[in-house]
Amino acid sequence: MKRFLTVILLTACFMPAWSQITHTSNGTVDKNAETILKKATEKINSGAVSFTVTMINKNTDKKETARMKASVLYKKGLYHVSFDGNELYCDGTSTWHWNKETNEVVVNKMSESEDNLLNPGAILSNYKKSFKAKFIRQEQNGNAVIDMTPLKSKSYHKIRLIINSTSGILQRLEMHNYDSSSGEYIISNFKSNVKSADTDFTFPKAQHPNAEIIDMR
Repeated sequence: MKRFLTVILLTACFMPAWSQITHTSNGTVDKNAETILKKATEKINSGAVSFTVTMINKNTDKKETARMKASVLYKKGLYHVSFDGNELYCDGTSTWHWNKETNEVVVNKMSESEDNLLNPGAILSNYKKSFKAKFIRQEQNGNAVIDMTPLKSKSYHKIRLIINSTSGILQRLEMHNYDSSSGEYIISNFKSNVKSADTDFTFPKAQHPNAEIIDMR
């Protein structure tokens, strides 16, 4: 489970062989993908949003090896995540990981090179800079399927995004690894215009004076 959590936190957001991916000669993002990704970016960065992420890890035989749910408050690169006795805070510069059982808080500097599946806004906002995007198909339920291949070497070779074409809400993210293992991130209970303050995205030290702070910055 610790390994699964590390993958979730440090690799972008968001495997088996899919159909061959091709790209247009006019750029790294085709027109159909551009339209959907732009709408999704605007939706998630329109203000504070909250959602639930169900994270499923599968091995190379496609068998489920781990499952976890997390509640996320997100606001333009800032986030607060609650899961399984842990709290994660990010103010865009630093991250705090509070393990409630041990009452330890590990603080790290936010790295620009990190991809974070709990920060889908970063993935969507940087799709032109960090990925080649290809529109695959429109499904009957109104969802668009878009494949994103990283421009720089990663532990995965593709991220597949499932986005509602009408609302622009990201429904699902699939991370496809080179060893054929995969991670699936299902987003539900999406709410926009959620009230939040900057203090929601930093560890509330004053409220937990006995917590051990391990500052790695």
